[in-house]
Amino acid sequence: MKKLLKPYSKDGLSLKNHIVMAPMTRSRAIGNVPNELMAEYYGQRSGAGLIITEGTSPSRNGLGYCRIPGIFSEAQIAGWKTIADTVHTRGAKIFVQLMHCGRVGHQANLPEGGRVIAPSAIRAAGQMYTDTMGMQDNSIPEEMSADDIQTTIAEFVAAAKNAVAAGCDGVELHNANGYLLEQFLNPNVNTRTDEYGGSIVNRCRFVLSIATQAVAAIGKEKVGIRFSPFSKFNDMAPYAEEDVHATYAYLAEELDRIGVTYIHIGANPDIPQRTLDAIRTNFSGTLILCNGLTPESGEAVLEAGIYDLVAFGRSYISNPDFDQLVAMGGALAPVDFQTLYSPGAAGYTDYPVMRA
Repeated sequence: MKKLLKPYSKDGLSLKNHIVMAPMTRSRAIGNVPNELMAEYYGQRSGAGLIITEGTSPSRNGLGYCRIPGIFSEAQIAGWKTIADTVHTRGAKIFVQLMHCGRVGHQANLPEGGRVIAPSAIRAAGQMYTDTMGMQDNSIPEEMSADDIQTTIAEFVAAAKNAVAAGCDGVELHNANGYLLEQFLNPNVNTRTDEYGGSIVNRCRFVLSIATQAVAAIGKEKVGIRFSPFSKFNDMAPYAEEDVHATYAYLAEELDRIGVTYIHIGANPDIPQRTLDAIRTNFSGTLILCNGLTPESGEAVLEAGIYDLVAFGRSYISNPDFDQLVAMGGALAPVDFQTLYSPGAAGYTDYPVMRA
């Protein structure tokens, strides 16, 4: 039996297999509310041991993209409850990825009263699609005040509580891909001179405060976090390799002390092996590897014994029965890239199953 398909258990995280469905924005949450179509989508893919949902905003300020879900209103909590109940019928676990877009967004995608905010008032290069105005340059963010920082930390903690209230099994803090948490880590984006800027310890303070308070609120076995060291996605200008290495080594050590259940690494070719090694050495919990894996390479990763779980993204878009295809050695269907972010069922819930 493939290790991918064997049950997994460590420190309170028990899964029916070693397969993780990676978080992927799909832009089907009309009005930013999870819906029945999304419940069908996640239900189809609940052969995974763990589903990590698409990026979900903890507040109206975090909704940088159009049609991404939130988890800060009663309607949103109810929507996620329907999804969690659907996923649980097939024995999968589901963690809601809490993603605050920060400076990666446009004011037109935010509801009334929402603000584009970031550690510093530095606009992200590039453009953002809006349903009302088409492609637009990313908005210039407001620099977060001390009160904004505390409010945002509280919003993440409230969102974690809301996820558990909705019946979800936990949350993943999206500290990757150039969104708000990672924006605090990068000195090219975070030019603050207060206790949240400057040194590595200061730049990590925002992330670690959220992790600490989320663990206190819902339990350490219900909190994970995502990393993407050395990624340049969303205009994250690179900084000194030694500084990046030290940042993630420190984060891993502190997150181990806090007790989060997993670190989920979005791999890229620029990550030095020593940084990956430092994360593994400094963190005793579950370590998940993601990006570019096939069933064969994922199995090899698990057999090597460094990573505990492996995550698949693109494979799950067009192969809702991915776990069964792994078991039967079936061929994977290709992705229709034209429908990744379009509203509706096409290219979302209409992919066929059982092609093995």
